Amino acid sequence: MQTQKPSVSLIRATSYERETLRESLLTLLEPFGGMAAFVNKGDRVLLKPNLLTGARPGKECTTRPELVYEVAQMVIEAGGKPFLGDSPAFGSAKGVAIANGYASILEELKLPIVDFHGQRYQTVSENFNHLLLSKEAMAADVVINLPKVKSHAQLTLTLGVKNLFGCVPGKMKAWWHMEAGKDANRFGEMLVETAKAINPNLTILDGIIGHDGNGPSNGEPRALGILAAASNVFALDRAMVEILNVPPQQVPTVAASQRLGVCPELADIDFPQLEPDLLKLEDWRLPDKLIPIDFAMPRVIKSTFKHLYIRFIKEPMIAYGRR
Repeated sequence: MQTQKPSVSLIRATSYERETLRESLLTLLEPFGGMAAFVNKGDRVLLKPNLLTGARPGKECTTRPELVYEVAQMVIEAGGKPFLGDSPAFGSAKGVAIANGYASILEELKLPIVDFHGQRYQTVSENFNHLLLSKEAMAADVVINLPKVKSHAQLTLTLGVKNLFGCVPGKMKAWWHMEAGKDANRFGEMLVETAKAINPNLTILDGIIGHDGNGPSNGEPRALGILAAASNVFALDRAMVEILNVPPQQVPTVAASQRLGVCPELADIDFPQLEPDLLKLEDWRLPDKLIPIDFAMPRVIKSTFKHLYIRFIKEPMIAYGRR
């Protein structure tokens, strides 16, 4: 029996203006049958943006709220019940979201936002059968992954697969940097196993404006003019490294997905809209140098205290000052 090719929808998109962005998203999802192909009436739909940090608003480090708004609207129109969730490195999901301009969409759409909490889930990988994943993500009826295109000083690029590392709750991410970070291949495989376990129903990648250079937060905004979507997150990432002109073996998540046999060859991916060659860049900036993935214990302790300070002292003080 012939299996269907994975499909990646690629379009040019240059505006976050609501009506224009909505039209772009409708065009993007049209080859799949629209949002209704992924969301049924009554489904609880997790929207998983990249809420990395509240410290650099305007630097395009996070998924744009305009994109989240339009996707949430489409979910509601399909009969679904959207909610936002993430596990930022520092601070709470709500605190980081508000710092990045999400307050108005949370209020307008009455959109719940949750911080992820952990629960052990069995995985098919013997090496990573102790993954601790968000129960909120695993319990959702539908997961829509909303990554941002960024360079990454540890992993070269962060795309769809890396965004799902946010489904590892709290400081467990720092633990994985300690446990698996000494070997980039092993760390990449852990990220792939996380993505396999979460198994997002749909990934919509925010590439209208990306973040290149010394990402994931210390680079600069970079206009790309691209939106991408796929039900197969590994196929989407493979298409994007082609567009950014970065060899797959240079990106640990893509290289690991190829080794583990879950990443299709480019020739085996269907592109119903634009082909990657039509969007290819020659001057995407990668980090000046890569830094180690592994975290030593002092860094984990420092990181934990910073997270607790932001979440339980700084964020409440800022919220109090707004009253």
